[in-house]
Amino acid sequence: MVDADITYTDDLDVIDFPALITTLKADAFHNGIAPDELREACERSYAVVFARDAGSTVGMARLLSDGVVNAYLVDVWTLSPYRRRGIASAMVTRLLETVPGQHVALFTEHAESLYARLGFHRENVGMSLVREPWLRREPGTR
Repeated sequence: MVDADITYTDDLDVIDFPALITTLKADAFHNGIAPDELREACERSYAVVFARDAGSTVGMARLLSDGVVNAYLVDVWTLSPYRRRGIASAMVTRLLETVPGQHVALFTEHAESLYARLGFHRENVGMSLVREPWLRREPGTR
């Protein structure tokens, strides 16, 4: 089911990043990033999409890519009351259209069925490392 009232944009200038961070915190999807850091992360992404309803951001997703062979899907989020309406699927589909011919990877803890419906398959090895300090910050800042 696709929600007809939702619009999609990649225009960062229409996004209120401080309000978005407040919403992410309230929806238990905040990773400690500050509004200016989230904007910079979006600016540096290969592609980004935001789902909007009546001027509010209710979803976002980003894609990192080398532009040739590999891409990585990150920060796929839909505001809890808006879930199961096809918004995440629409955002991911839009991002995938920007990287034809590329291998797209992702990590997920709670949405395997969503990604499986979009053609992703489980791979048994995944590893990651967070370089300290988190977000290039000195301890106790921000």
